[in-house]
Amino acid sequence: MAAYGSVLDLIGNTPLVDVSSLSPNPEVQILVKLEGQNPGGSVKDRPALAMIEAAEKEGRLTPGATLIEPSSGNTGIGLAMVAKVKGYRLKVVLPSNVSVERRQLLELWGAEIIESPGSEGSNGAVRMARRIAAEHPEWVFLYQYANPANPRAHYEGTGPEIFRDCPEITHFVAGLGTSGTLLGVGTYLKERKPSVQVWAVEPPSGEMVDGLRNLDDGYIPPIFVEADGEGLLDRKTVVGPRDSILWTRRLTEVGIFAGLSTGAAMAGAAKCASAIDSGVVVIVSADGGWKYLSTNAWTGEIDAVVERAEKMIYF
Repeated sequence: MAAYGSVLDLIGNTPLVDVSSLSPNPEVQILVKLEGQNPGGSVKDRPALAMIEAAEKEGRLTPGATLIEPSSGNTGIGLAMVAKVKGYRLKVVLPSNVSVERRQLLELWGAEIIESPGSEGSNGAVRMARRIAAEHPEWVFLYQYANPANPRAHYEGTGPEIFRDCPEITHFVAGLGTSGTLLGVGTYLKERKPSVQVWAVEPPSGEMVDGLRNLDDGYIPPIFVEADGEGLLDRKTVVGPRDSILWTRRLTEVGIFAGLSTGAAMAGAAKCASAIDSGVVVIVSADGGWKYLSTNAWTGEIDAVVERAEKMIYF
């Protein structure tokens, strides 16, 4: 095996794994793309690198610059890793109620954490970051929710990889967070195979399945609007915290230790499988489960875990 020039060269080309034994419909195959295999541990390594490289090409990002970004975890961690390698400083606006592991990962990569109220979730972090960025025009605000390099990373990377490895795909099911993964992958797949259906997983309105968002809760990512996300979607399905946690646990039956947003995506895939006669459903596992062990999501009594999910950002 050839040596890589940088850890950043390891981003992408993640494996696709068959988990059809968990499918509620024997005629529907389900496959999971394990984005936790990226060097920073999540799918957000892709847009983190893409946004930073785009800002470099545009001349917005110069040596020694300071970046600021809101995040509930994975984007911030991905940006912190890339910034560390490239020599930039990073400030992350982070809700106060994320898991302790996410804070520690940001700190070990050298990011400065600016806390936002946990009760306001990721939307509160976005509002605070926008305000701080306006007060400090000398800092570079990549703003993942409005940055076209976010979905482009998936249009140029994640989508082609899925189609290369599974041209039989009939349905793509993804969580609706920043919407970058859904937009980039969904657009690529529909261009190559118009019959592919794109389903979005969103939490119930007013409930915290953070890392995912319900568009009725007041904040719609600008990239979703600009790319006509509603026109891309064939269907939206609602998945709450309990089903997300239960399906995260079920994934361990096939040896997959994934983060809790993967459980939400799996719950959506199961709903999809139950609704169709036959097909091949692909989901993206955003990250591994390591950052969530302190939540006791796998070992705690389910009612207690769900109750904690109302106060702590698990996803």
